[in-house]
Amino acid sequence: MKPVVAHVLHRLYLAGAEVLAAALARRLGERFTFLFLCLDEIGPLGAQLAGEGFTVVDLKRKPGIDLSVGRRMKQLTREHRIDLLHAHQYTPFFYSALSRGLRGGFTGRPPILFTEHGRHYPDPRKLKRIAVNKLLLRPGDRVTAVGRFVKRALVDKEGIRDSRIEVIYNGIDGDTFTPDATGQLRATVRGELGIAADQPVVLQVARFHPVKDHATAVRAFAAAKAQMSGQPPLLLLAGEGELKADIETLASQLGIADAVRFLGVRGDVPRLMAAADVFMLSSLSEGVSVTLLEAMGAGLPIAATDVGGNSEVVAANESGLLSPRGDAQGLGRNLVTLLRDAGLRRRMGEGGRARLLQTFTQDRMHERYAELYDELASVRRSREA
Repeated sequence: MKPVVAHVLHRLYLAGAEVLAAALARRLGERFTFLFLCLDEIGPLGAQLAGEGFTVVDLKRKPGIDLSVGRRMKQLTREHRIDLLHAHQYTPFFYSALSRGLRGGFTGRPPILFTEHGRHYPDPRKLKRIAVNKLLLRPGDRVTAVGRFVKRALVDKEGIRDSRIEVIYNGIDGDTFTPDATGQLRATVRGELGIAADQPVVLQVARFHPVKDHATAVRAFAAAKAQMSGQPPLLLLAGEGELKADIETLASQLGIADAVRFLGVRGDVPRLMAAADVFMLSSLSEGVSVTLLEAMGAGLPIAATDVGGNSEVVAANESGLLSPRGDAQGLGRNLVTLLRDAGLRRRMGEGGRARLLQTFTQDRMHERYAELYDELASVRRSREA
């Protein structure tokens, strides 16, 4: 019988951690049985996965520390004979550990693989949480981080030993996100969106959440637009979220509402990237951004903030240009530099794709997680035999 792995997440939207979990389940389904436990809601990606035949459970977490979630997870562990809980982010890890109780060893309780994908900003060190982590994390559990910056944060902010944390870089399928060599897809998508063939286009794909700092993105674009001559540039913003209305208002206040398109959640991001000239990411904090990897796969040069793991992904001055967090003028200058120089865009796009294929491949990522699944599930089964 195949080992049973439960992904534990906040929800299943089209965001980095969620997309990674879904890709693991789809890719490794012949070796493992997967189900998804969502703390807060199923979400659109969860609905897709349920439609594909995966078990997706909404745990309906209440505000505060909801002890009933731990009890429900314990029950589901027994019902589905779960061999491993793969917790994505800290709160799913907390509830996964809570479901096992705070005492005892491994008997009847699955090990946890805790993967940290990113960090909040600001990110203070909390001594109480460090103490709790010593109780939650068992000797047989494993911890992975999607990049070196994230690993360092787990050591400094969570008190987890450096030696316990393995870095497994996020990866994408380089065949899905690939340069549009002929330009036919670019022309098609631009035609669908009503964009002129020679209009410069900047694309940002991110949920409208405070950590993504869309306000800096819009201000940077406004600054860049004011410096551009000829065909005025266009900003495409793909995503949804709580701050979308605020960013729409800001675009109007800056007088660039006609140059900013809000596209909502898109299931055709590779096509959108074919229509763009520059990819922008204005985050206050990042782990290893999947959307940056996707842009690199598509051969787009990057203008991003120098935060978190962005400098691990983007080789400054080789595959993109980096600026400090919150620096709209600096980000705007980098947009101008890229938009004015087609040769530079081409060289950086080629450099980014080469870097992706060397370091951030989906095959490498999936195989390492599969090895950990085999290792942890076999330990649990051998202890119960």
